[in-house]
Formats: sequence, structure tokens, C-alpha cells
Amino acid sequence: MTPSTSVTLPHRPSGSSRLGAHGTSELLDDYDGFLTPTDLDYWNPFVNQNRLTSPFGTSTRIVCTSFHGVLLDCWQADRQGNPHKLVQLPRNYPGSTGSSQPGGGPSRFVYPGFIPGI
Repeated sequence: MTPSTSVTLPHRPSGSSRLGAHGTSELLDDYDGFLTPTDLDYWNPFVNQNRLTSPFGTSTRIVCTSFHGVLLDCWQADRQGNPHKLVQLPRNYPGSTGSSQPGGGPSRFVYPGFIPGI
């Protein structure tokens, strides 16, 4: 990740938590565990990890909320440092495992507008 790029989320410093749905606590923190299309494991349906499709790959800052290790919402900075909420797809394609895990397992996130219609 580029240290000079930052995502500013109002009133939510990295490492903070918020009260989520049903009174649960959600953690907001930097996240760098995504597989991207340049990683061979991204295309392996048996690799059970979060995937990201973005014009920036993981070269700009990404912050996510999570609950018990399951990513909920993520934002990625553009080159100017402006945050953009990533779109979470309903399936972790091409991953085929993990959907029976608590929270539905890993997800696939897409940078808004990078794939037409998403």
C-alpha cells in the first residue's frame, strides 16, 4: 500500500469500532489481505480468500469494517486519496468454497464503475 494515500472516513479512525446491526460491534481497520487478478490464487476456485477487482489492485489504502473476521464494508482510496465504497458481490466468484462458514465466508469486492453495470 502507498503510505502517502489516505482514506478519510468521518468520525471513524482506523482501528475504531462502531455499533452495528443487532447491537454488535464492527471493527474498522486497514486491510491488505485481498487476492487480485494478478495473483494466481485469485483464479483458483478452491482458495478461500477475499478477492478484489480494482484498477488500483492493492496499491492504494483500503479500509474495511469486519465482524469476527468477516469483511462487511470496504472503501478504497483513488490516486488522489478520495475514498470509494467497494461493491460487495453476492458470490465470491471464482471461489467456490467457504459459503457455509459463519458470515458467509470470504467475499468478492469490486471498485465502483470498474466493471460496467457494477
